[in-house]
Amino acid sequence: FFPHLFSSTGVCGCCGALRPRYKRLVDNIFPEDPEDGLVKANMEKLTFYALSAPEKLDRIGAYLSERLSRDVARHRYGYVCIAMEALDQLLMACHCQSINLFVESFLKMVRKLLESDKPNLQILGTNSFVKFANIEEDTPSYHRSYDFFVSRFSEMCHSSYEDPDIRTKIRMAGIKGLQGVVRKTVNDELQANIWDPQHMDKIVPSLLFNLQCGEDRERMGEKGPVELTERCFRELLGRAAYGNIKNAVTPVLMHLDNHSLWEGKVFAVRCFKIIMYSIQSQHSHLVIQQLLGHLDANSKNSATVRAGIVEVLLEAAAIAASGSVGPTVLEVFNTLLRQLRLSVDYELTGSYDPTSNIGIKIIKTHEERQLQEAVIRTIGSFANTLPTYQRSEVMLFIMGKIPVPGVHPALVSTVTAGFQTTNMLTALPSSFLEPLLSFSLTEDPEVRLLVLTILLSLIDRHDNRPKFSTISIISDISVLKLKVDKCSRQDNLFMKKHGQQLYRHIYLGCKEQSSGRQHYETLYTLLALLSMELANEEVVVDLIRLALALQDLALSTDESLPIYNRCAVHALAAAYLNLICQLTTVPAFCQHIHEVIEVRQKESPYLLPEDVFIDNPKYVPTTLTPLFFLNLDTVLLFTHVLASYIFVLGGSGYNTERLATPYVPQYTGKERLG
Repeated sequence: FFPHLFSSTGVCGCCGALRPRYKRLVDNIFPEDPEDGLVKANMEKLTFYALSAPEKLDRIGAYLSERLSRDVARHRYGYVCIAMEALDQLLMACHCQSINLFVESFLKMVRKLLESDKPNLQILGTNSFVKFANIEEDTPSYHRSYDFFVSRFSEMCHSSYEDPDIRTKIRMAGIKGLQGVVRKTVNDELQANIWDPQHMDKIVPSLLFNLQCGEDRERMGEKGPVELTERCFRELLGRAAYGNIKNAVTPVLMHLDNHSLWEGKVFAVRCFKIIMYSIQSQHSHLVIQQLLGHLDANSKNSATVRAGIVEVLLEAAAIAASGSVGPTVLEVFNTLLRQLRLSVDYELTGSYDPTSNIGIKIIKTHEERQLQEAVIRTIGSFANTLPTYQRSEVMLFIMGKIPVPGVHPALVSTVTAGFQTTNMLTALPSSFLEPLLSFSLTEDPEVRLLVLTILLSLIDRHDNRPKFSTISIISDISVLKLKVDKCSRQDNLFMKKHGQQLYRHIYLGCKEQSSGRQHYETLYTLLALLSMELANEEVVVDLIRLALALQDLALSTDESLPIYNRCAVHALAAAYLNLICQLTTVPAFCQHIHEVIEVRQKESPYLLPEDVFIDNPKYVPTTLTPLFFLNLDTVLLFTHVLASYIFVLGGSGYNTERLATPYVPQYTGKERLG
C-alpha cells in the first residue's frame, strides 16, 4: 500500500491527471478539513469552467450529486454543506441551455436531504430549494415535477419533533419550502398546476395549521412562525387568478370544518380577513359565493356552526368593495333569508327534521336567536355595499319572501340603515314604489307594517322620524326642534307624480280591519314626514283633505271597522291636523283645530291619541256602535269648521277650490287585485 499516491479526496495520485477536468475541479473545492469550508479560489475556477463549457454543467451536477449522496450515507455532514453551497453558487451563476439537466441533479440532492431524518439536513435542503425558487430560468422545463416537494414540505409543516425549538425550525422550513414551490410553479405553464386540489389540499391546511398553532404559542409567550405563515398565505392568495379562487378557498372551509373552528369564530374570521384582503378585489364575490354555498351545506348543523359562517360572511361583506358582491346579488339575500327562515322553524319545532318527532340534535333556542341576529346584521352589511337601485331591489326581494315571524322590522332597519338620499325620484323610482305599495294592500298586517317602515326610512332625510314615534297632541311643536328644508324641484316632481298613490295607501291602511296600534302610529309618522320633507302648498292642501277624509271614514256606517279602529282613526286625524296647522303658521287655522281638541278633551277623550294609543285604552266605551259615531256632536268634529279653513287658508295663498273638494281615494283594478 502506497499512501503517498492518494490525495485527500481518495483519488489515486498517479491517476488523478487522467480524471476528467470537471471532476478534478469539483474535487478541489473540498478541503481536507470540512470545517475550513468551501475552497473559494477553486470554486471560482469551477464556476469559470462551467460558464466556459456549459455542456459540462449537467456532468458537474451529476458528480456533485454522487459525492453528496456518498457523504450523507457516511454522515460526513460538513462535506454535504460544502456540496450544497457549491450547487447554490453554480445555480446563481449559470443561465444556459444546459441548466435543466443541472437542475435535475440539484433537485435530486435537495430531495436526498429532505428525506433525511436529520433536522439540520432538512433545513439545509429547504434553504437551497428556496434560493433556487427565486431564480428566474431562461429555458423552459418540460419534465420537472414538484409533487414530492409539496408533500415533503407539507409534512415538515406538521413536524412533531420532540425539541420545541427544533420543531419550530422544521415547521418554518416547511412553510418557506411551500412558499418556494408556489413561486417556482405558479407562473410556469409547463408545470403541473399548483392550484389543483391535490396540491392545494396539502398546502393550505399546512399553512392554517401553523397559523393556528402559532397563535396558541404566541399567547403562551413563545415565538412562532405566525408572521411567516401569514405572509406565505397572503402571497399564495395574491397570485390566485379568477379560476383558482375556489380551489384555494375550499381547503380553508374543510379545515375549519374538520377542526371545529367555526364555533369559536375568531380564527375563522381571521382566515377570511386574510383571504379577502389578499385576493384581487374583483374576485371577492367568488369567496362570498363559496361561503354562501357552505352555509347551505351546513343547514342542519348546530346553530353555533352556522353562526360562525354567518359572522365570517359579515366580515367579508364589510371588506368587499362596493358592488363586488357580484352579478348574483339576490342570491346572497336569498340564501341568508332562507337560513333565517330555517332557524326560526328549528326554534319553533325544536327539530332539524320536520318529518321526525324527535330531533337528531337538541335545538338550543338562545343559540338560534343569536344566529338570527347574526343573519340580520349580515343582510344589513351586504345591503350597505350596494348602490341605491340595488338596495331597493333587495327590499322588494325581502318582502316577496314568506314572512318570517317577528323579524321583519329588524330586517328593514338593518337594510335601510345608512340609506341616505337627496333625490326622492332616485330613492323611490316607479319600478320600486309601485310594487312596494302593492304590498301595503296585502291582508298580512306584518307585511303592511313592513311597507310603512321602509317608506319612513327612505323619506326621512333629516332624522325627524324619532320625534314622531308616539302620537300625541303637542301644543307647541317648536319643542320638537324639527328640521325642515324648502322642497326642491325634484321633491315637487316626486309628489306630483306619486303623491296621490301615497295618499291612497295611507287612507286604505287606516281602513284595514287588522290594523293595530303600531300601524296607526306608523301611518301618523308617515303623514308627519311627508309634511316635513315633501310638502309644498299643494301637498299641504291635499294632506288636510286626506285628514278630513279619514275622519269621515271613522264616521261612516258603511265601513265594518272595529270600534277601536274608529277611535284610532279619529285620534290620528286630530293629532295630524294639530301638527299641520302649526306647520302652516296660519293662526286662525290653528285656533279652529285647538277648539275642537279642547272640546274632545272634556267630553270625548277616546277620540284623542293620549287615551287611544296606550297599552290598555281605558276610555274607549265598550257600548259604542258605528251608529254612535255617525251621531257625534258636530262640535267634536273638524268638518264643521271647513268653511273657516277655506277662508283663512285662502287668505294665506292656499288653493281654496281644491281644499273645498272632499278627498275621495281613486285606485285602480290592479291595486284592488293586489
